[in-house]
Amino acid sequence: MTTTTKSARSAGVLLHPTSLPGPYGIGDLGPVAFEWIDVLASAGQTWWQILPLGPTGYGDSPYQCFSAFAGNPNLISPEVLARDGLIKAADLPTTHFPADHVDYGPVIQFKQTLLTRAWENFQASGARPLRSAFDAFCSRQASWLDDYSLFMALKEAHEGAGWHAWPADLVLRKPAALEKARRNLTGSIGRQKFGQFLFTRQWTDLKRHAHERGIKLIGDVPIFVSIDSADVWANPDLFQLDEERKPTVVAGVPPDYFSATGQLWGNPHYNWAEMKKSGYAWWIARMKATLAQVDLVRLDHFRGFEASWEIPAENTTAEIGRWVPGPGADLLHALRNGLDGLPLIAEDLGVITPQVEALRDEFHLPGMRILQFAFSGPDNRFLPHHYDRNTVVYTGTHDNDTTVGWYAESSDHERWFLHRYLPSVGKDIAWELLQVAWASVANYAIVPLQDLLSLPTQARMNFPGRPAGNWGWRFTTGQVTPAMIGRLGDLTGLYSRR
Repeated sequence: MTTTTKSARSAGVLLHPTSLPGPYGIGDLGPVAFEWIDVLASAGQTWWQILPLGPTGYGDSPYQCFSAFAGNPNLISPEVLARDGLIKAADLPTTHFPADHVDYGPVIQFKQTLLTRAWENFQASGARPLRSAFDAFCSRQASWLDDYSLFMALKEAHEGAGWHAWPADLVLRKPAALEKARRNLTGSIGRQKFGQFLFTRQWTDLKRHAHERGIKLIGDVPIFVSIDSADVWANPDLFQLDEERKPTVVAGVPPDYFSATGQLWGNPHYNWAEMKKSGYAWWIARMKATLAQVDLVRLDHFRGFEASWEIPAENTTAEIGRWVPGPGADLLHALRNGLDGLPLIAEDLGVITPQVEALRDEFHLPGMRILQFAFSGPDNRFLPHHYDRNTVVYTGTHDNDTTVGWYAESSDHERWFLHRYLPSVGKDIAWELLQVAWASVANYAIVPLQDLLSLPTQARMNFPGRPAGNWGWRFTTGQVTPAMIGRLGDLTGLYSRR
C-alpha cells in the first residue's frame, strides 16, 4: 500500500500567486512571494496551496490554459529580471497599476513587452552565464516545449485567434506547414521558450526557499484541458475530435449548487482508449511536470475519472448530457507506478456516487470537505463529526463566496442549523469556522486568505458560470498583520497542526 503523505496533522493557506501584492499589476514570483512564504512559516503553517500555474487563456482562468505543462509568464518577476541583468530599471513601469485587483489587459501587455526586452537583451549578450542553462532547459523539456512554443508563436502570428481559425494545413499539422512556420517564426518561438525558462528558474528558486522554511506546496491539476491549447493541437488522437479536429462532446457538470443550468466548461473529452494504448504516458508526463513544481496535487473534478458528464458540442448549456465511464483504477494504477506513489488530493465535490468514493478509498486519497456546504442537517457529510482523518477540510475554496459573504447570504435554515451545531458562532464567522476546521480530526486544514482577513463577497476569487470578471482579487500590503499571524499560529499550535 502506498501512502499519499505523512499522516501528521497540518495546516495551510490557499492563495494564488496572482493575488500577492506588489507594484506591477499582478502578484509574481519575486521578493513579495518570498516574504509570503516567511509569513506562512512564522504562523506555523505547513502548506501553501495555489491554483494551476499554467499560461491563462480565455477569461484569465487558471483552469483554461494554453498548456498543461507550461508556466504562466505573467508571473515572472520584473525585479528578478533586473537582478539577473536581463532588463534595466528604466524598463520598469512608471504607470500605476491597481493595487487591489488584476487589470489583465494592461498587465499582459506590460509583461509581454518586458519579456521581449529580456529576450532581446539575452540574445545580444552573447555567451552570458544563462546561455548554457537555457540550452539545457530547452533540450530537457523538448517533449512539450517545442510544440508549445510553436503553438504560441502561431497564435501571436494570427493575432491571438484560436487554432481552429488558422489555415487548414496548420490545423491538421501538415509537416510542410509546420516546418515553414518554424523557419518563419524562429524569433517568436525562441522568446516563448525563454519565457518558460525564466518562469521555471524563478519558480524553482521560490520552491527552494519554501522548503528551507518548512513550507510545502499544494498544486492543482484540472482534469480537462482547454480546447485552445497546445495539448489538443499537438495530440489530437488523445481527444474526442471530428475530422476537422473540433470536439464532438464537451465537458461540464449537470445542474448543481452553483448553477441551475449546470456548468458548461467546453473542454474536449479524452479518448481514454487511445491513452490506454501508451500506458497513459501523457497523463504520467503531465503529473511529473506538476510534481516538479509542487509537493502535493489537488486533482480537480476527481469524480470525472470514475464517470464524466458528456455534453453534445453544439449545446449551449450543460443541462442535457450523459454520464460516461472514465478510466478509473486503470489510470490511477498507471500513475502510481509511473510516479512511484500518488501524492494527490481527490477533489470529490459535487455529485459523488459510492463508486467515486470507492475509487478514492481504494488508493487511499484524501478527499475534500467544505464547511460552507455543511449546515443543511445532521447527516451532511461536510459536518466535522462525519470526517475521517484522511481528509482535507476547508472553510471555502476559490469557487466559493468568502465565509463572511456566505454567512451574510445563508438561508434561514442554514443559519438556524449552524447556530444549533455551533451555538457560540456569529461574531467573527470566518475565524470561527477556521477554528472548527483546525479542531477537526482531518489531517489537513486549509483556509483561503480572504477568510483570514474576514473579507466580504467583493474579495471572492471566482463566480462559477460567470464568463468574465473572475480571478482578479489581490490583497494589499499591510492587510496581513502581525496580530493575524500570531492568532493563526496560536490556533495552529493549539490543535497540534505544527
